[in-house]
Amino acid sequence: MFFIDLKLTFVIKFGLKRVYFCHIKIIVLEKLLKLLSVFFIALIVSCGGNEAKKEGTFKINGKSETKSEAKKHQNELASKKVDLKNKGIGPIKSIELEPEIDHTRVTHGAELYKNKCTSCHRTDKKFIGPASAGVLNRRTPEWIMNLILNPQEMERKDHLTKELSKEFNNAIMPNQFLDEYEARSVLEYFRTLD
Repeated sequence: MFFIDLKLTFVIKFGLKRVYFCHIKIIVLEKLLKLLSVFFIALIVSCGGNEAKKEGTFKINGKSETKSEAKKHQNELASKKVDLKNKGIGPIKSIELEPEIDHTRVTHGAELYKNKCTSCHRTDKKFIGPASAGVLNRRTPEWIMNLILNPQEMERKDHLTKELSKEFNNAIMPNQFLDEYEARSVLEYFRTLD
């Protein structure tokens, strides 16, 4: 047998007298100690880092991803994310872009962009809102036009617009009250920025 002698002494002063009590002797069987040792070693090993564990996979937006890929995807800035399937929420359901750029629309769109958008956007860098250059490499034309035409509803219902707002200090794109022709002209101008 293995003995542990544990003494707990409490001292209480009553005037000049001290009172000692609670002297306890605990006996632990050697087998119980070995069993507990094995248990704690097993616990430490099982919690420790088997780095070769297989990562679980799951689907996000229809694509199968591992946990680390999903975390990377989640930490990606909304302004850098590429989403060429989301068409946004609003009146624009489909747009066919002609191979040739319409320079009349580009001129009109550049003027609208200068007058209505440059208070928050720059073409080549982040400002209050994201940079406009390369936006067609990251978003669908429908999403861009719906954001221009319907920013309040997009802010409430579109997950990507919400993420962009968070990234840009909760800045919300104001409604500039452009019609579809004007929004399409701004989109045509964006085509020249790629």
